[in-house]
Amino acid sequence: MNKDIKVVELFAGVGGFRIGLEGASDCYKTIWNNQWEPSTQHQDASIVYRARFGKEGHSNQDINLVKTKDIPDHDLLVGGFPCQDYSVASTLSKSGGIEGKKGVLWWQIYRILNEKGEKRPNYLFLENVDRIINSPATQRGRDFAIILASLSDLGYVVEWRIINAAEYGMPQRRRRTYILAYRKGSTIARKVQNERDWLLFDGVMAKAFPFEQVYRSESIFDIEGSIKEVSDNFNTDKKLTPFGNAGIMIDRHVYSVAADSRYEGPCQLLGDIIVDEEFVPEEFYISDEELPKWQYEKGAKKIHRVSKEGFEYDFSEGGMAFPDPLDRPSRTMITGEGGTAPSRFKHVIQTRSGRYRRLIPVELERLNMFPDNQTLHAEVSDGRRAFLMGNALVCGIVREVGKSLYRFIYDEEPVSTHPIEERRDHQPKLELSLFEHSEDKIVYTAPKKTVGLDPMKHVLIGLVKEDNKEYFLDGCPTKIYYTGKTKNFPSTIALNKLFYFMPYIKGKGVKDLYLIKIARIGSKAEIHPKSNDKAPRLVFDLELIHQFKEYKNIQPNIFHTYRDTTLLAVEDK
Repeated sequence: MNKDIKVVELFAGVGGFRIGLEGASDCYKTIWNNQWEPSTQHQDASIVYRARFGKEGHSNQDINLVKTKDIPDHDLLVGGFPCQDYSVASTLSKSGGIEGKKGVLWWQIYRILNEKGEKRPNYLFLENVDRIINSPATQRGRDFAIILASLSDLGYVVEWRIINAAEYGMPQRRRRTYILAYRKGSTIARKVQNERDWLLFDGVMAKAFPFEQVYRSESIFDIEGSIKEVSDNFNTDKKLTPFGNAGIMIDRHVYSVAADSRYEGPCQLLGDIIVDEEFVPEEFYISDEELPKWQYEKGAKKIHRVSKEGFEYDFSEGGMAFPDPLDRPSRTMITGEGGTAPSRFKHVIQTRSGRYRRLIPVELERLNMFPDNQTLHAEVSDGRRAFLMGNALVCGIVREVGKSLYRFIYDEEPVSTHPIEERRDHQPKLELSLFEHSEDKIVYTAPKKTVGLDPMKHVLIGLVKEDNKEYFLDGCPTKIYYTGKTKNFPSTIALNKLFYFMPYIKGKGVKDLYLIKIARIGSKAEIHPKSNDKAPRLVFDLELIHQFKEYKNIQPNIFHTYRDTTLLAVEDK
């Protein structure tokens, strides 16, 4: 029995839904995804997504312009759609459909589901900010009512929860609304017998994130009228939203409650995701001269201001913890986390040595439970990496919901070979197998930095065997070179003298000059997993810094390969 769950990921960012679902079960297969950032020409998130998952099935096009027929049929639609004004501009009387305000991306989800017709997916898993159940201020809950009503009209049973990741053991206090929808007739929809029991005890969300109902917090009502009427008239005379932070809707009938989280498992704290001081670049530390500016931004203040109209008023704000406590989950990360400028909202910690510093990108990734260096890319700056994480979701939430979904669909425990906690890699390697079916020539990003060539620095010339030849000729600027097994590697080589590396290609000679970034113990299986050769070898992590105009003939014998050769000797050839 084929148990693959075909996934389409909209507003994909850098792949949070994909990582979380793959961490839940190997059966989740993302077959198509879309990521488009309308506010920038440089598509950082799309660049990162393609680098990590390959270009097959990836769309970097405005979703408003993507035709539904170009999106493959699928079982599960996921996406963190932007928080916007969801009001309805008009109705399409002839077609019986609806048309929302232009640029509001919820209506693109609706369009895809509506146009898919009977081929629309059985399941939806969506994410948004926690305030969606309260917006807008003039009609509390209207936006959420529009979403629920339109999903109901498409034939879905919907449940939702506002979840604070830190309340379930995760390292960041990040509150988000998670929406699950089950198409009527689907395996899960058929299991919903009693709406109250499903919401409180028996449902997908309740099993993934247990909670207790706040006493006497039930809210039961129907969402009535056309979508346009919901947009115009919902909750116009009330100051509070009728939606609780946990709820279910069937046939526009809403049952919701205020939920109080219940969790007794292990917890991650901010201090648990911090790297050692020696791995932190100096630019992330705050100088003694800049420290007072940070203290001012974080402190309580009262400022007298005058508006453009001449109105005088006092602006005040309370103080924030400075530095951020390491023995608690972190504050919510925002998109402005990057950059060196002092800010009230950026995280600052104090190191063991007493110095203050900002969080580095890999720590921001860990706060969202992404694999280390998920956003590392030559074309993406540290500031943009922080922005991408400020926009992202917590992968651990997606993983737990993904596990629960799988259990309800197949009545068995899910199995994953991609647990997110084990995918920590400070030096991520390109998985060439992702591109094995590509017909186009792969174009690699050239290194951005330059390294001055020193002819007196020592270079190791290493023989590239036939099974590794294509790897060193594919044009990728970062490489791994593994030597022969350690028992065969010359004990006389002075590793502390080595600076450069040049691969010797049989029949060609040497041409590419690499910087040896790291020398370590590893195995051949890192590059050739199918070989299952895990014998210890000396491994060099390399970065291409120079290419000679043509190949130079170097004799590939033991004396030239392992002796103290300088770059000058190579240039003289």
